[in-house]
This record gives sequence, structure tokens and C-alpha cells, in this order.
Amino acid sequence: METTLRGVGVSHGVAIGEVRHMGTAVLEPPAKQIPAEEAEREQGRARQAVEAVAADLNARGNLAGGEAQAVLEAQALMAQDPELMADVERRIAVGSTAERAVYDAFAAYRALLAGAGEYLAGRVADLDDVRNRIVARLLGVPMPGVPDSDQPYVLIARDLAPADTALLDPALVLGFVTEEGGPTSHSAILARALGVPAVVALPGAGELAEGTVIAVDGSSGEIFVDPSAEKRAALESAAAERKAALAASTGPGATSDGHKVPLLANVGGPADVPAAVEAGAEGVGLFRTEFLFLDDSRNAPSEEKQVEAYRQVLEAFPEGRVVVRVLDAGADKPLDFLTPGDEPNPALGVRGLRTLLDHPEVLRRQLTALARATEGLPVHLEVMAPMVADRADAKAFADACREAGLQAKFGAMVEIPSAALRARSILREVEFLSLGTNDLAQYTFAADRQVGAVSRLQDPWQPALLDLVALSAEAARAEGKSCGVCGEAASDPLLACVLTGLGVTSLSMGAASIPYVRATLAKYTLAQCERAAAAARAADSAEEARDAAQAVLSGE
Repeated sequence: METTLRGVGVSHGVAIGEVRHMGTAVLEPPAKQIPAEEAEREQGRARQAVEAVAADLNARGNLAGGEAQAVLEAQALMAQDPELMADVERRIAVGSTAERAVYDAFAAYRALLAGAGEYLAGRVADLDDVRNRIVARLLGVPMPGVPDSDQPYVLIARDLAPADTALLDPALVLGFVTEEGGPTSHSAILARALGVPAVVALPGAGELAEGTVIAVDGSSGEIFVDPSAEKRAALESAAAERKAALAASTGPGATSDGHKVPLLANVGGPADVPAAVEAGAEGVGLFRTEFLFLDDSRNAPSEEKQVEAYRQVLEAFPEGRVVVRVLDAGADKPLDFLTPGDEPNPALGVRGLRTLLDHPEVLRRQLTALARATEGLPVHLEVMAPMVADRADAKAFADACREAGLQAKFGAMVEIPSAALRARSILREVEFLSLGTNDLAQYTFAADRQVGAVSRLQDPWQPALLDLVALSAEAARAEGKSCGVCGEAASDPLLACVLTGLGVTSLSMGAASIPYVRATLAKYTLAQCERAAAAARAADSAEEARDAAQAVLSGE
């Protein structure tokens, strides 16, 4: 009998297929003692397993490229953490086997992360995956991960580690469903980059029986268990219509009455550029530069290395707009040479621009590299700072850009409510704003973006978040400057219309979402978008806001 479940849709499209479950986690190794003379051998086994797992994660990252590469390289650094390894060796020295020492050392570190504040909960899942891979190698058992199958299937998991999500084969994995995660978790972001339909935060997903046929609607978040022939036909027809509409929609982003809304791409490095160009991106709205710094958490990359990487992206968009975010380090992206290791709550500590202002030589080198990378190119470079809190932050960043001789527009990201509330003040120091809706939602609602239990508060349709977007856009309009959105909110086609109605001047998203947003925007006038935005802001919940906007745009 057909039943319907609802999670959080995070990646557009429809997938219909049989359920396959993610491989189970490694079992807890037995707590047996070893003779003292075996300690050195066991320590060697542990070091070899750690290096092998780190090498495998880096290799997966190199294959995946882009955002996935940065995530996997961060996991490799977790595996090689010197304090963790020292703890493993201490435990072996007092009689633990290599596998038990790894298990216990990671458990202790896991407890530290959990106690450091909810912001790091998402990193706990990554840490568990690293532990499981090391223990599996030591035990000589298969790695936990994606099941082997010759036939396409829908993947079900408690959560998906980045190492698994990054290398999913879209020809076999039709879509995936997870019990945990949120709309801005690593798995959700990578799913959108892959173009794989996905639903997260679905309670009880693990109870779906192996082999059960389900239909996954990555737009609505609905899961149809044992769908009827009529339901399957309706979903497949809707998917076909959507595909045809996407193919017919080309050119710059605009509403049906010609109001231009440039559609830009979020990229994590040169590997993401081909997909952005193929999707018809009009430029880059968010160039994340962290990928360069994650190669070696102990040392900043050289100026030459930065120039080479930046130029690869800039050359792909001649005459286009490329917005570069300077290094956003701290919190869940710690770097040994920059970020303190003893902050009680790193999400609320020294991260983003605060980190760079504490290390001006790192900021100066990056800005100088960007200046050199643009030499001889007709690209329109814009550079923005993450985590700007007030006018003083904005001024400090603009001054640093000028001192580095950077010929570009200087901007500020709006990720902290104070920046939205005082946007007009900030705009007296910089030339544009860019809303990072992922972090803005997190700080507005005190809801960690990686924790599925609070996913309703991470929903970008929350009216309070829309109010902050509207405040920022109104301030930019009053100052005669631009205000874009580069957070995941821009990838939702319906929400893109609402953001346009709120006065946002450009939208930036993963390349896979650009055709969906372009086709949807082209169906409505600016006036319709403005009415939908007003209706959404008048609602009291995210669900009501979405329904109200949909009703306006559908003419109900």
C-alpha cells in the first residue's frame, strides 16, 4: 500500500528505484591486552593504517575535485591529527591493540567535539567516518560505505560521509535519503553539485526494507513508499516536463518581463568551472578559496600557488563577474597556523575576517595574489570578506584591499544578523553585499546547520530570515549598490523568485541548480515575485511562507 513520508528536499529531481542501505559501521573492537613487546609493532600498524586512510581520502578528493576535494582533504587532516596519533600511541603503550586504541582515542576526541558546542556536531559525523575507515583497515574487513550493485538503486543511510557522497556514481545511485543532516550539510551541498535527487532529515528512513521500491522527490522532500502505477506515471511526467523546460531555457537570468537577475555559480576551485560554464553561469558569485589552504593546515600556500589557481577560474569568465571570498577559516574549517585550538565555542569566536585581521600577512598575501592574477584579464573582479559584523570590520577589510593595490570592488558578506540590521552603515565602506544564507540562518536561529534535529530552523523560508534579506536589499537599494545571495537559498527555484521580489540583485548557486532557477524565474513577472515575497514575509512559519508564495505565483 502506498504511503507518503516527508523529509527535507535538498537536491532537485525525481528518483524511483529499489532501496539499498549503506554498509554498516565497523563493530567495536574487543578490549584485549597485548604484551609489552608487541607495543612497537602495534604502533607501527596504527601509523600505517592512518596514513593509508588519509591517502585514500586525498585520492578520492583529487578524483572528485571542487567542493568535495576540500571536504575530503579536511577529513584526511583529521586522520593525521598529531594529538590524536599521540593518544593512540599512548594507549598502545599501556596494552591496547592498535584497533582498540584508535577506537578509544577517537571516542575521546569525539566527546571533546560534542562538548565544544553544537556547531561542531557535523564534524563528529566526519570524525566517525575516519575512525571507521582506520579500524576497518586494521581489522582487515571491508570499508563501510556505498553498497555494491550492478543495478541502479536509491541509497538509504543514517548520514552520508563526504568520502561516500563525493564519489557516488549517478548512473547507479538514482537518489539518496538520509535520517540526519540538514539543507546546508556537506552531503546536501555535494548532492546538488552532483545533480542527484536527495532528501535528508527523514526520521525512520533506516526502517525502509531493503528492495522496497520508493519514489524520491528532491524538490518537495516527499518519499512515496510502494508508489502506485498512477503515482509513478505522474512523477515521471512531471520530471519529463521539468527536463523539457530546462532544455528550452537558455541565456541570462531574467523575469518574464525582462527584469535582469544575473545567475552566477558557486565554485570551490578550478575543478568546478567546467560545470558552471556548461550550465550557462554568467560569472561566479562565490569563489571559495579554502581549497588552497586545506592542502597543508600548518602553512599558508605561497603567493605563486595562489596566483595560478585564481587565474584558472578568472580566465574561464572573460568579461564576466567573479566574486572571490577571501579565506574563511575557523570553526569547522580550522587551520593550525591560524585558528586557536582551545576556543570553547569556535562558531562564536575568531573565524572568518576576525582570523585574517589577527594575521594580516595572510590576508595581504591573498589580496596581492588576486591582484596579480587579474593582470591582463578583462574580468570584473570583486572581493568580499566573510563574517563581517559591523562598519569597523568593513572598513578594515576595504583598507587592506587598497593597501594591497587591488583593482576590484570590495564587498561584505552578510552572515551575522548585526550586518543585516546595520547594512546601510556597512555599505558606506564597501561597494556590495552578498548574503550567505546558510550561516545567516544558523546565527539568527541559534541552529547548527549540520544538525538534522533543528533543520526546521535552518530552512531558508523562515520569515525572520526573509526579513533580514529584505533589510539588506533595501539598504543596498538606498545606497545605489548591489546585494546578491550566494547561500544555498538561491538554489531553490521558488525561493529564487521570492528573493528577487525582496530586491536581491543577483543569485549564486551550485551549477546544477542554475537551469532550474533560470526556467522558473522566466515564468513570472517582477511584480508577481514582489507579491510572492510579501506573502512569504507575512507568514508565521517556513512551511506557511512557502505555501503562500506558491499560491501567489500559481494564481490561487
